[in-house]
Amino acid sequence: MRGLTDKRVLITGAAGGIGAATATRFLEEGARVVALDRDDLALHRLQAELPGLDGAVVADVTDPEEVAWAFAEVDRLLGGVDVLVNNAGISVRHRFLEITPEEWRRVMAVNLDGVFFAAQEAARRMLAGAGGVILNMGSTNGLMGYPYYADYNASKAGVIELTRTMALELAPPVRVNAVCPGWILTPMQAAEYTPEMRREFADKVPLKRLGRPEDVAALFAFLASDDAAFITGQTFVIDGGEICGGLASQL
Repeated sequence: MRGLTDKRVLITGAAGGIGAATATRFLEEGARVVALDRDDLALHRLQAELPGLDGAVVADVTDPEEVAWAFAEVDRLLGGVDVLVNNAGISVRHRFLEITPEEWRRVMAVNLDGVFFAAQEAARRMLAGAGGVILNMGSTNGLMGYPYYADYNASKAGVIELTRTMALELAPPVRVNAVCPGWILTPMQAAEYTPEMRREFADKVPLKRLGRPEDVAALFAFLASDDAAFITGQTFVIDGGEICGGLASQL
């Protein structure tokens, strides 16, 4: 991708799955990368696997004070931020009537509040500097009506609308887009579904496979690059064709 060499990149939820794949891809593109995650042990493993990282920061995106501290660390490590990949998120599979207030707040706190807190910190720096790119993690769950994920669906729909508003307010120096994966085989997803369920789902996807974290990482790299310089305020679905025929309603 053009224009990613030496770009200063912060990735939240970077210790595994899509986050780790994204850190790997940006390093391959010649970017400088700091990984952020609340899991200290997982971050240490990532640093061992990716010695090219400029640093790793342990912080909880649901706490605005920790997020502010984390960005101060990024300033120290990188001297600022050009690209934020707002990837941190959680998912719990349960029926609507079984969701507790605590579970609702926990999902919203990570998936929506965390995106907001990190985006604000990044945007302030980008507007004070030469601009930048903010990429928020949405989901096809924010676009379609999936059962058993009411809290997750609501949080991702919020991310999509937040992205559009940010794009309007932060333009022209800051571009903001949302990436909406479908079924990507991450550790979080693998924990929620049996192998039989995964095979059944893959059979319903037009491309006949589940997505890989590397697929999503490639889209993040493109949207952060100069090749995407005229793209902002958009929602990019990456799902192997999952929702193009209304497959979500059949699951």
